[in-house]
Amino acid sequence: MLQRRADFLAANNGRRAPMPGFVLLVRPRGDDDPVMRLGITVTKKIGNAVVRNRMKRRFRALARDVLAESGIAGADHILIGRAGGVERDFASLRAELVKALRKVG
Repeated sequence: MLQRRADFLAANNGRRAPMPGFVLLVRPRGDDDPVMRLGITVTKKIGNAVVRNRMKRRFRALARDVLAESGIAGADHILIGRAGGVERDFASLRAELVKALRKVG
């Protein structure tokens, strides 16, 4: 799990795939470590703490479900929540994440 601000800023220079529910940033680290790291960002523009935490929980479940099979090895994956992401059903979010990973891969 990414936590340092420097990692998030570095990933901002990576590949970007905007989707209706989120924006996916992917940046290969180039350090020969095959581990995929995940970062999640949901701003206060999305809603109050309850809404933001619900969105982060959904993103973590999505990442567990999809990144293991479709993620890019040795890269940082960052999910940035969008306003429409809370209302979207899980199946459409999953399909969007698979499509976004195909786009940046």
